[in-house]
Amino acid sequence: MKINKETRDTLIEIAKDKNVLLEGNLLKIIEADEDDTEFKSYLQNCITQFQDKQKKRLQITKEIQSKNKQLESTFEKLRQSKDEAEKLRLEAEMAKEVVEQDLSNLQKKVQTELMGSIVKAALWVIMGVGVITTLMYIFAIMMHTETQVIGSTWSNLTGILLTNAFSIVGTIMGVKHIASTDKK
Repeated sequence: MKINKETRDTLIEIAKDKNVLLEGNLLKIIEADEDDTEFKSYLQNCITQFQDKQKKRLQITKEIQSKNKQLESTFEKLRQSKDEAEKLRLEAEMAKEVVEQDLSNLQKKVQTELMGSIVKAALWVIMGVGVITTLMYIFAIMMHTETQVIGSTWSNLTGILLTNAFSIVGTIMGVKHIASTDKK
């Protein structure tokens, strides 16, 4: 396509004064006259600058696409790391629950054994005192000595021992009941 002299002169003047050149597909269809070297030079300059701009844009686009791929790859790695961290957190919580349950069971076992030992020791002491007192009472009866003081002492001591035995057992059972209801 040929353009008139006035448009040609305006385009060249704008290029010189304001450094604004034609761009795009217009350059493909505008033709210069054979003898108009100035306009041919102008068109060639426009084409060269347009191609340079296109190359720069293309390079910038490629750089952006490359960086986007890197960002997507990094984002995917972060997402995988997050998922793995979440999985590890859940596993840790489950392990914590198992350990807490094991510790609770161990504490209950130790408490039960300790209570059993205390009850056994208390009962042995109570039985020992009861047997010794009974033997002393029987010995006094056999020796035909005064047994009224020993009899009342034996009766009081047996009552105290039974009261203490029930008190110890009741206290232990109460502690066990409180320990089991605290966790509920």
